[in-house]
Amino acid sequence: MPMTSAEARSWADRLEETMRPLGESERAEHSKGYLKIDLRFLGLRVPVLRKAVKAQLRETDDLDHDAVIAIVEALWDSDLFERRAAAVEVLSARPQLVETSDLPLLERMLRESNTWALVDALAIDTVGMLLERDPGVQVELDRWASDEDFWIRRSALLAHLRPLRRGEGDFETFSRQADEMLEEREFFIRKAIGWVLRDTSRQRPQLVIDWIAPRTGRASGVTMREVVRHLPEAERERLMAAYRDGRPAG
Repeated sequence: MPMTSAEARSWADRLEETMRPLGESERAEHSKGYLKIDLRFLGLRVPVLRKAVKAQLRETDDLDHDAVIAIVEALWDSDLFERRAAAVEVLSARPQLVETSDLPLLERMLRESNTWALVDALAIDTVGMLLERDPGVQVELDRWASDEDFWIRRSALLAHLRPLRRGEGDFETFSRQADEMLEEREFFIRKAIGWVLRDTSRQRPQLVIDWIAPRTGRASGVTMREVVRHLPEAERERLMAAYRDGRPAG
């Protein structure tokens, strides 16, 4: 359905009006302190926000690509956290309408997020979906992997999560990027590497064991604790002992 910029802003404003009475003031204060970002908060719980977004999307279920992007931009260009979170939910709810040409917008959103609470869903659900549909997206992710913004680097890693979790995906490319970032001190990079490896190990534990074993002397504790979580007990003990000794496990 064609939509003008004014109509998109109206759609976004109507959603905000729906969300406002659903917020919790104590949660709003807690979220602002916890996430430490300079945005206003209504204090909506994620399931409540998601339900509101999906309900309004059902009212306009004939949206096309341009309309979805217009709505996302109208929601995002705000200092209200829940509007930005709603923009992420709209993208997640209409993944088939997101195109590779939208990567510049997605990158801008990631750069302006400044919190895992927005970055992770964008990286995993939207950028990751684009990567699965168009392997050429990896060219951009290679650039992201060396970006000075650690949220962009984190996004390059997390974009691989869903297919690797299924036992599919491009582990070679992920592992190359992870190896380059393995000794970073940034918590959110260390956590992302461990998270993707942990979920990869659900389907391919030996692949993960073989990758991390020669690197246990370089990996952080944050990464190692995630990596070994679903591995067999004997392997967990062997790998963590090597980590504590500061040496490769093999």
